[in-house]
This record gives sequence, C-alpha cells and structure tokens, in this order.
Amino acid sequence: MESLDRPFTVSIFTENTIGMLNRITIIFTRRHLNIDSITASETEVKDVHRYTIVLRTSREKIEKVVGQIEKLIDVLKAFVHEDDEVVHREIALYKIKTTELKSINVEQVVKENSAKILTVDPDFIVIEKTGYKAETQALLEKLKPFGILEFARSGRVAVSKSMKELSTYLKELEIN
Repeated sequence: MESLDRPFTVSIFTENTIGMLNRITIIFTRRHLNIDSITASETEVKDVHRYTIVLRTSREKIEKVVGQIEKLIDVLKAFVHEDDEVVHREIALYKIKTTELKSINVEQVVKENSAKILTVDPDFIVIEKTGYKAETQALLEKLKPFGILEFARSGRVAVSKSMKELSTYLKELEIN
C-alpha cells in the first residue's frame, strides 16, 4: 500500500455520551496521528452526533484507525473521505483594533475577500470569513497590517457528496 500522506476528512456518527470525544481522540494519539481540526455537532437524526476530524496521513493508516473507531461502544458509523468527496468550509473571526484602522482600506479588504463586518465597537471591529482554510488564512495575512487583536478559526464542517442518507445507514445497522 502507498504511504503518501494526504488530507482526509473522517466523519464519525455516535450516540451523545460523556467521554466519547476522548475515546475517539485516544485512538489517533496511539497511532501517533496529529488531528488538524475537529468539530462536533448534532445531526439530522435525533440523538446522533457527528465528529468531523481532519488530518494528514496515508490511506492505510486512516483505514485502520476508522476500523478501531467503529469498534467503540456508542459509535454508530465512521466514514473516510478525501477532499473531492465532501463539501466543506470553515469559519474565521478576526478582531482588529479600531484605532489602527484606515476604514476605507479595511472595508475594501473585507469586500474583496467576500467577508463581512460583524461588530463595530469604539475599540475594535470583528470580521467574519467563511471558506476554505487557505482563504481564511489569506485574509489573516491581509489584515495583519491593521493590527490583529484576536483570530479564531473553526474546524472543518463537511457533508459528503454521497446521496445515501445517515438514516439509511442506521436502518441497515439495525437489520444486521
């Protein structure tokens, strides 16, 4: 098998139980795999939660990890996707000093990057950008000259391009 590291998105569907995130991340730690981002949320199915984990590794390693994750109690199903198999975005927030602003320049940068100003305060403004990690990072670089007070980026939020619904997978699990 190939050992080329590339990005993967792992979607893990679980019951919402205490310690679930810890049990999942321990599996990555034992395999010496670094998680680039992780998000957790509800799904369209009542009482089912989704963990979306992004990391760089080989197909062989990620398949083994997902196999171990699926053996955990309360894990319903886990999927591995390459970037072209999912629709994904991240959100970034940028807090900039108002006193350092040349407002016309900031507004121009915001507009050119399809971002928006969320809050204007006497001391700071907060800008929001949704997009790919490279896009949110590029905007960070453009805003640095204006004085970044804070920067936060979410983990990847992703849905698969597959048309099979989660509820279908859950029904199949009940049958088996």
